Amino acid sequence: MPEKISLTDGVLDVPAEPIIPFIEGDGTGVDIWPAARLVIDATVAKRYGGKRRIEWLEVLAGQKAFDETGDWLPQATVDTFREYLIGIKGPLTTPIGGGIRSLNVALRQILDLYVCLRPVRYFAGVPSPVKRPELVDMVIFRENTEDIYAGLEVEEGTPSAKKLIGLLKDNFGWEIKPDSGIGIKPVSQSGSKRLIRAALTYATERGRKSVTLVHKGNIMKFTEGAFRNWGYELTRDEFADVAVGWDDCDGNPGDKILVKDAIADITLQQVLTRPDEFDVIATLNLNGDYLSDALAAQVGGIGIAPGGNINYVTGHGIFEATHGTAPKYAGQDKVNPGSLLLSGVMMLEHLGWQEAADDIVAALEATIADKIVTYDFARLMDGATEVKTSEFASAIVDRL
Repeated sequence: MPEKISLTDGVLDVPAEPIIPFIEGDGTGVDIWPAARLVIDATVAKRYGGKRRIEWLEVLAGQKAFDETGDWLPQATVDTFREYLIGIKGPLTTPIGGGIRSLNVALRQILDLYVCLRPVRYFAGVPSPVKRPELVDMVIFRENTEDIYAGLEVEEGTPSAKKLIGLLKDNFGWEIKPDSGIGIKPVSQSGSKRLIRAALTYATERGRKSVTLVHKGNIMKFTEGAFRNWGYELTRDEFADVAVGWDDCDGNPGDKILVKDAIADITLQQVLTRPDEFDVIATLNLNGDYLSDALAAQVGGIGIAPGGNINYVTGHGIFEATHGTAPKYAGQDKVNPGSLLLSGVMMLEHLGWQEAADDIVAALEATIADKIVTYDFARLMDGATEVKTSEFASAIVDRL
């Protein structure tokens, strides 16, 4: 019988038939969601002999929600995710400039999903622009609720902008051009430490060797510099038995996890030139956005880059395709469903259904190894068989 997932003593209690809300997504969501669902359902049925299954519950957001309800993000959708704890979603529309704010960001902030988890690894056979993509195996913990993404902005020329510019001049002596839009960048000690705590816990549980704090603290000393300092402080105060900061061990951590830091701009260079020196990365929101997409390009593109938004305290998590809606391809059964499918893999891992997650990864790798791929990979591979989105999903199922 389908049941809700619950949280008991900080641990998810997952029934054999969990009810999981999903958002189909805008644009190509109509293509990639059915493909991802097909593979997930087939894998769970095969691996657990019919003793486990997911009861999917559709909720609305984005264009489909607006067309049906007049609301881009209905309260009922938020309430459902809050009640059922775990969900999954396709890409959602976000206009550039005016219009609605990001629905993805709204969900993260409303549910306080403070970790954006972005694992980045290479799948054999995937076309890559770098020489040694197999050296890329990193997990990014991106702070999800603060920094520039908090949305604390005022528009140029508005009374609010003029008032803020005047306030900053009168109280701090800051001279800001009168035709400026202004954004506020909050970085809290509590928000930083809970993000870094999650990264260190993950590294401990998964046997990872290092955690790198990526920041721009050489310039933004009291926000990003503080993030770095709080990370080392947390390591000493809460993880001294399993981890040690770079300065406290002269770069020789022994059998402990090494906690180190790197400036954001040089990190973007070094993940290209020395990717094997990075393992788990903890960083602020904007840095994490740039870094995760740049890393995705090294292993085949954002089309196969998964992501999850998680609150490890309340148990809430929404897993999502990390790319845009690509509306010009909507309904063409053409695009790669890999990002959403691998986000489903992350969801299965989060539920504790590791065997099913591993089965999907193995079948996906076998399909790519056989050069059965969607157009984005086919155009970059010699001798590839180009298939539709739905056919790619069926090919993966055939290889389970």
